[in-house]
Amino acid sequence: MPKLKIATFNINGVRSRLPSLLTWLAEASPDIVCLQEPKAVDAAFPIEAINEAGYGAIWHGQSAWNGVAILSKGSDPIESRRGLPGDRGDKQSRYIEAAVSGILVGCLYLPNGNPQPGPKFDYKLAWFERLIEYAQYLTDSAHPVVLAGDYNVVPTDDDIYNPRSWRDNALLRPESRECFRRLVAQGWTDALRSVHGDERIYTYWDYIRRHRGADYGLRIDHLLLSPALAPRLRDASVDAWVRDLPNASDHGPTWIEIVPEQHGRRTKNAK
Repeated sequence: MPKLKIATFNINGVRSRLPSLLTWLAEASPDIVCLQEPKAVDAAFPIEAINEAGYGAIWHGQSAWNGVAILSKGSDPIESRRGLPGDRGDKQSRYIEAAVSGILVGCLYLPNGNPQPGPKFDYKLAWFERLIEYAQYLTDSAHPVVLAGDYNVVPTDDDIYNPRSWRDNALLRPESRECFRRLVAQGWTDALRSVHGDERIYTYWDYIRRHRGADYGLRIDHLLLSPALAPRLRDASVDAWVRDLPNASDHGPTWIEIVPEQHGRRTKNAK
């Protein structure tokens, strides 16, 4: 059985970025893709073009904002959840989950939380608490699970080009970082950090001041692997070249490769 490539990509508007998405799908050929911020109602999701590219999909849209989707090469994902439990009044489209190729795939778009302090930051932390509670249920299930998406959290100062001017941003606030730390402490493996160790690696470069050309980036897109899945991790990286395409998203696709369980684990730090 060949290795499986799972990616997460904040597309930042799927209709306007569709050409770059299709270019990347053709070039990188991921098996499973978690998309965030398609920024389109369900009826406007470009499923025909995605089907023509060889992928089935499920999606949870929202007009002009948010949204999440899961793509699967050659098959339709089997949806298992739409929205996080814990708040029936939450109408924002930020979580979708499916079974694909024997793995439970949770695709998430965690709230940005700016400006802070204020109601947006309060919502971010409340949503994070719901995610932590549900993630514990997933780890307790002992199933192979990946929680992939834009977490809108820079976990440490090593995950940003220069933290000084970002200290008051919700992405770096101690409360956000502590939530991420508590989540990972349940037993999840941060795939990029596991493979690349202390190496600086970014997944997001904003549009201002030529930050992409200077590699002034942030690591806010994460793939967390459950204890049942982590031993199968083989590689992880970021397709930063997609950020340089015309009319690109400000994120680069972030991906992992996993192998069947009997093949064990191999990372760049392994001997």
